[in-house]
Amino acid sequence: VTMWLFLQSFLLLATSLRLATAFPKGCYPSEEEGLKTFRCSNARLTEIPRDIPNDTNKLYLDSNRIPFLPRDAFRDLPLLLELDLSHNAIASVESGAFRGLTEHLHSLDLSSNRLVSVSKDTFSNLKAKVNLSDNPWRCDCRLQELIRAVDLAAGSSGGIVCDSSTQEEHVGKAFLQVIADTDFCNVYKKTTDIAMLVTMFGWFAMVISYLVYYVRQNQEDARRHLEYLKSLPSKQRRSEESSTISTVV
Repeated sequence: VTMWLFLQSFLLLATSLRLATAFPKGCYPSEEEGLKTFRCSNARLTEIPRDIPNDTNKLYLDSNRIPFLPRDAFRDLPLLLELDLSHNAIASVESGAFRGLTEHLHSLDLSSNRLVSVSKDTFSNLKAKVNLSDNPWRCDCRLQELIRAVDLAAGSSGGIVCDSSTQEEHVGKAFLQVIADTDFCNVYKKTTDIAMLVTMFGWFAMVISYLVYYVRQNQEDARRHLEYLKSLPSKQRRSEESSTISTVV
């Protein structure tokens, strides 16, 4: 019995050591409130770690140095409920980064990163409560579409502040406060329509100018030719004039 217990303890220790060596330094699995958790907080990560247990329910990748989220970054974590990516250096999120998480994920924290602009399609079909506060957002139509597409976490909307904007008076203001008076997408549409009209008018003006030039050039050529004919002997002149008039007509 003693040998059996010793062997079992040795196998458990060997398994734990093998699992520990498979994870990045500072990352470890645990169980919290009956949920399988994987923590990599403050582990100096510069990318999403591999070999995360695929039965993980809660994943903490906060307080690291991750600069972007690639496509299918979490595709092998179908049971993930909570994902914390706060306090990183994330400035770019590829479309499809959260693919595979649409069914179960209910909490996504992207606060305190370096997000300036993100397509609304990045969060397509995602049902999670999303925290986008404390990022250097550019207030424009793209951000307006994003905010309308996601379900913001409670109390996080006030932290979405304009770090830059096409209108200087918006800088430093909460985005939801700004869009109460300004429809960025409508302004963008009007600007696009005006630009299109100006472009069309420019092309129309060019065509008219060319036609005027062409007509005047032909008239000038005809006048010079008639003056030349007048300088010819009368018999030859009449013949040439008839030919010229027929050509002009």
